[in-house]
Amino acid sequence: MPCKKCLKEPVFALISGEKLCRKCFNSYFERKIRKCIRQYGLIEKGDRIAVAISGGKDSSVLLSLLSGITRQMKNIEIFAILIDEGIRGYRPFTKKDAVNLCKKLGIKLYVYSFKKEFGMDLDRMVKKLKKGPCTICGIFRRYLLNKAARELRANKMAFGHNADDEAQSVVMNLFRSNNDAAARLGVVNGIKKDARFIPRIKPMYFMLEKEITAYAFINGISGKFVECPYAGSAYRGEIRNMLNDFELRHPGTKAGILSSFLETLPLLKENFMKEGGIGFCRKCGEPTSGEECMACRLLKELHS
Repeated sequence: MPCKKCLKEPVFALISGEKLCRKCFNSYFERKIRKCIRQYGLIEKGDRIAVAISGGKDSSVLLSLLSGITRQMKNIEIFAILIDEGIRGYRPFTKKDAVNLCKKLGIKLYVYSFKKEFGMDLDRMVKKLKKGPCTICGIFRRYLLNKAARELRANKMAFGHNADDEAQSVVMNLFRSNNDAAARLGVVNGIKKDARFIPRIKPMYFMLEKEITAYAFINGISGKFVECPYAGSAYRGEIRNMLNDFELRHPGTKAGILSSFLETLPLLKENFMKEGGIGFCRKCGEPTSGEECMACRLLKELHS
């Protein structure tokens, strides 16, 4: 069956069953990203945006799109930040892809590493700590990304999180009854505004992972998209497999989760807005709800 819009050979089928050719699919994809940016006011005049890039398909597509979008806007500046966790057999390849993409787009890339910042790489941390690799990585990555973006004078940080990622997070927080974490989700992360926290925006919030994969392949963006070796051991991986199974049997499941969640999100945020203010970590000075941030607590365990 030909593309519904122009009768050319289709390359992708939407969850609605509508088939699109390359040109029409690209138009659909880019139009949806721009709509999200407009609807939620993600990019504004005078912004200096740090794009968190890994070299994977999501962040590579995001950087490519934002590069084109911001060139058409006045007084917008973007640059990229890559966190090198030191994962053998994974990060060297994706780092190379990220470097090549930034050179191609003419975008400045800043690289920060776990080893330089914390004294050891993730592979070594996993051996020393009795915690899941994704827990360790998540804590240190969030810490370092926020610190780097602030030091580089960004007022926003863009992430390549997609509909699959967010639906997984919603379900994970629901299963764990973690309403505090759920309240921080959304197209723009966070509950309270604070100069020490760089707001996180997600322009690809409503795009399915398979749509992003198709867009990357069709447009020749980035490299081989190597998967992190720790991904399969994470709790998130189980939730991902479950939702993928539901989506296969009941198309639209992930979109339905996000739609329902976004309706209740304002109530969640309002509830947690009533809690106390944001403090400083007594060791590193980074913002935290307690006396010591999670990164400093982990570092204490690592070096004890």
